[in-house]
Amino acid sequence: MKQVHLYTDGAASGNPGPGGYGLLLELPGTPYKKEFSEGFEHTTNNRMELLAVIVGLELLKESPLEVTVFTDSKYVCDAVEKKWVIRWEREGFKKQKNQDLWLRFLKIYRKHQVQIKWIKGHNQHPQNERCDKLAVAASKQQNKKQDTGYITSTT
Repeated sequence: MKQVHLYTDGAASGNPGPGGYGLLLELPGTPYKKEFSEGFEHTTNNRMELLAVIVGLELLKESPLEVTVFTDSKYVCDAVEKKWVIRWEREGFKKQKNQDLWLRFLKIYRKHQVQIKWIKGHNQHPQNERCDKLAVAASKQQNKKQDTGYITSTT
């Protein structure tokens, strides 16, 4: 099975506030690298951390693939690796934040063999540092998108 490495990061200034995500896709053993980022007007850091993983998985053209996700988000890592998100789904996401994104995550997550690995943020990890720069830059760009899921979940 083909392997993919997905590095992700999210940022929000003010939390909630303007935010963005950055991601880097690599095919181990090849020179292939692709970067993506996107900014949003009003969102949270956790939403951007999770959205980076979702978009990275959605960008994959084939399935199933063996995907290792590297994230500095304990929120995302623990929810998946400790199977909290499966329990939340079983319980109908009662009182869980970011239901819209978790549902979207589960849909794409189940198409691949995904392992999530936590890496310490701001620790000189080259791909994580690059994703951080992409996320912060996206959060500061003009003409950011609306995070309609965040708006809906807070009103």
